[in-house]
Amino acid sequence: MFRWRGIAPATTRKFLRPMLETNGPDFSKSDLLPVIAQDAETGDVLMLAYMNAEAYAETLQTGRVCYFSRSRKKLWRKGEESGNVQHVKAIFYDCDADTLLVKVNQVGGAACHEGYKSCFFRQIDPKTGTVTVIGERLFDPKAVYGK
Repeated sequence: MFRWRGIAPATTRKFLRPMLETNGPDFSKSDLLPVIAQDAETGDVLMLAYMNAEAYAETLQTGRVCYFSRSRKKLWRKGEESGNVQHVKAIFYDCDADTLLVKVNQVGGAACHEGYKSCFFRQIDPKTGTVTVIGERLFDPKAVYGK
């Protein structure tokens, strides 16, 4: 059974109701589920993040991806600082109902806070262990985030 833990206001419950009735993602297994964001047009994997039930409900309600930041311990509306928002095109969940795949339209070109299209911009050669940067930096994180 789903645990509300006092985080879901009435509007959130409204959007979670269809999920619960159709055996969607199971937040009773874990308060946070991993979410893979994939470019809907190219199929490129953009990032891995996490959602709690409230972030999932907001994503369904708004059509813009909302995650839960484990480091800041709060909702993280993708692009709220950078402008690089993600518009939802499709949502899938895995066979165990404990992982989500969100196909998105990535606005602004970069999903990664380091300025790359994908957070997976470093490739490891399995034979040598050599690391190669395979992406192009699309923005300077210091200019965008001031860090």
